[in-house]
Amino acid sequence: MPRKPVAPPADESLNWDDLRIALAVADAGSLAGAARVLRVQHSTVLRRLDALERRLGARLFERHRHGYAPTEAGELLTEQARRMRPGIDDVQRRILGRDTHLSGTLRVNTAFIVMQYLLPEPLAAFARAHPGIEVEVAESSALADLSRREAEIALRLSKQVPEHLVGRRLGTVRFAIFGARGAKGVPQKRQPLERLAAEAPWIGFERDRRTRFFDRWMTETVPPERVRLRVDLLQSVLAMLRTGLGVGLLPLFVAAREPGLLALSDPIEAVETPLWLLTHPDLRRTARVRVFLQEAGDAVASRLDALQGAAG
Repeated sequence: MPRKPVAPPADESLNWDDLRIALAVADAGSLAGAARVLRVQHSTVLRRLDALERRLGARLFERHRHGYAPTEAGELLTEQARRMRPGIDDVQRRILGRDTHLSGTLRVNTAFIVMQYLLPEPLAAFARAHPGIEVEVAESSALADLSRREAEIALRLSKQVPEHLVGRRLGTVRFAIFGARGAKGVPQKRQPLERLAAEAPWIGFERDRRTRFFDRWMTETVPPERVRLRVDLLQSVLAMLRTGLGVGLLPLFVAAREPGLLALSDPIEAVETPLWLLTHPDLRRTARVRVFLQEAGDAVASRLDALQGAAG
């Protein structure tokens, strides 16, 4: 028989952390997904959810083989949490925006390939200069929601950035076509792009995806019959280029660190993309955000110029 919901004791009233746990489980549909969003262990989410259900005297989720589904009580609770979240996020950003100390945690969101080739040295220099600031880097192919404080800083390649964010443009990322040196069946000298598109074997991107600038360029430039293999991310293109299977599109800053690759085209103007360092307007005066935008931003911009110069 289902347990009858009861109000929590007065000294154990619900708080935002309770609602945040339930909302994360509802949105993710699983404990593991909620743990990733909340940046905690899977066991922590399970323990907190069990404690919340005991306090409420109600089951909030049905445990199924493929995940967690909210019960009627769970839907009521998460609906309330969803209404509260924008206000809570706004207050937290404003409070953080008044922080004048060079200490605390700073979360940075960026793409995998940017982290691998542009960020390590600037991050190391920043960490040495500011030991009181703990930087957490989360790599993903999508821009984090800075309004919901999924990160305080975003370093992204993008032709368009959300209007509600502020920051600085660190430079323009240039791209060219590359292949493995000495690979059989892969061109070994620069050629016109039209010839490469028509004759070379290619490492391409997902067939039906057009949301990213390089997806659109590939669809418009390379005939589908020339594509030998399709991948999702730029670092996957790099991994396949190393095998010698075909040619592919890469940023110059990557190729400069890959002596086994050979440039087969001039830089392609149509794919040039700005590199942005972004934050939310409420956070730009926070000391650790401000100093990262300046110092790490200068270092990344300098590194981008150096690597592209070397590759060019």
